[in-house]
Amino acid sequence: MQVKNVWESYDETQLKAVYEFADDYKNFLNESKTEREAIDTIVNDIEAAGYRELNTLIGGKTKLKKGDKVYSVWMNKSIIIFQIGSDPLEAGLNILGAHIDSPRLDVKQNPLYEDGGFAFLDTHYYGGIKKYQYVAMPLALHGVVVKKDGTTVQLNVGEDEDDPVFFISDLLIHLAADQLSKKASNVIEGEALDIIVGHRPLMIKGKAAKDDEKAEEKDKAEDNLTEGEKYAAEYVKKEIKDAIDATKAVKRGVMAILYDLYGIEEEDFISAELEIVPAGKARDAGFDRSMVLGYGHDDRVCAYPSMRAILEAKDLKRTACCILVDKEEIGSVGATGMQSRFFENAVAELMNLTKEGYSDLALRRCLANSCMLSSDVSAGFDPSYASSFEKKNAAFLGHGLVFNKFTGSRGKSGSNDANAEYIAEIRRAFEGEGIVYQTAELGKVDVGGGGTIAYILALYGMNVIDSGVAVLNMHAPWEVIDKADLYEAYRGYIAFLKNIDFRNE
Repeated sequence: MQVKNVWESYDETQLKAVYEFADDYKNFLNESKTEREAIDTIVNDIEAAGYRELNTLIGGKTKLKKGDKVYSVWMNKSIIIFQIGSDPLEAGLNILGAHIDSPRLDVKQNPLYEDGGFAFLDTHYYGGIKKYQYVAMPLALHGVVVKKDGTTVQLNVGEDEDDPVFFISDLLIHLAADQLSKKASNVIEGEALDIIVGHRPLMIKGKAAKDDEKAEEKDKAEDNLTEGEKYAAEYVKKEIKDAIDATKAVKRGVMAILYDLYGIEEEDFISAELEIVPAGKARDAGFDRSMVLGYGHDDRVCAYPSMRAILEAKDLKRTACCILVDKEEIGSVGATGMQSRFFENAVAELMNLTKEGYSDLALRRCLANSCMLSSDVSAGFDPSYASSFEKKNAAFLGHGLVFNKFTGSRGKSGSNDANAEYIAEIRRAFEGEGIVYQTAELGKVDVGGGGTIAYILALYGMNVIDSGVAVLNMHAPWEVIDKADLYEAYRGYIAFLKNIDFRNE
């Protein structure tokens, strides 16, 4: 099979479109470093394009018709977007699916402690990472803290130029002989991935109230404290002591800052979801600016063009659906992962709002007749590590959208394996629109492997194939994609929504 470098096919107008689309994507990456942030950004975009929330229509007299646009958010971490086509829903959906979670570090529920004059937050890594990649680099903290009264506090620290950043320390090379003799998987242990968040002790002077004069001195001392300092002092000791209490003074200083800035108490970490991610913005890479280096390409590089495609596809025959989900990196589990029933429930509610109405049989026919691109990143061929790839069946940056007939590992374990008839239909649709694409496997047969959400949707009997964008440094803090591949993914997803009309015989 002759593989085509897509850059060679673009004229000046197309090149301009490639770079403009990549700029939009970089903005999305910068605003969407967590799944909650991604949902907020997506909802803002789709509501501006006329999409309505599905839940606001349930129970009303509105009947959905061709061209209507609705969406459903689940627990602020997953979203399903629909654009109604002219065919009845029983004929099936054309589905674009991707995930919006990425490997990272999560803050534990009892995280804040002091040791050796430093304040730390204890973490638990999320997804498949090389742990040593996270040390000695600037990190940012994103997430939410939900207080007992239901108030939600949003945190985003480390991204603005004036923000502080956080870090995980590493052992100096001069003392690292034993460390460097370990396997890469053990160089940094999981429990050592604790981030340093403070070093300055909070020193509070005060007087115990024994007489009126001393009571007045105590009051003056307390008047000079911030609310956070008062909280921190009272937390450690119920009253301000005569002596300077240095016990846990650094931790107390961090607690005072969190209280002053956000009204957060230490116990509030119990009901918090805080994520530690690389600090900094996505950047153009290479003298030619042909690539993007950023955090979270896996899998927001597929989620963003999927969202854009459903916004820009018009006059559809089959109803279009875009699923952007959480928890793929840890097996698609939980209430917001693809194994949850929220997708099936949303389709049932959608059917109930059409003139055809809902029935269990109609829902099952709809799902079985649907076609899906399970969009997730593929391993881009890296000449520095060529021995891990089988070159004839590798994905190359700059060669367009990637199709993986199957994923899994070794003997196709855990794989969805797409039918040849369905692949032929996709070839027809893509080549008719001039979409540049390639086929690939995830490395050599016995080297490793991976999975996506494809097999979960395939359980309904629908046709599913993995597709996506080739990535270098996959699962590293900073990953790399090619702008032309991103643009071809966007064009390909539009072609899929418009042109696929395939059903099992």
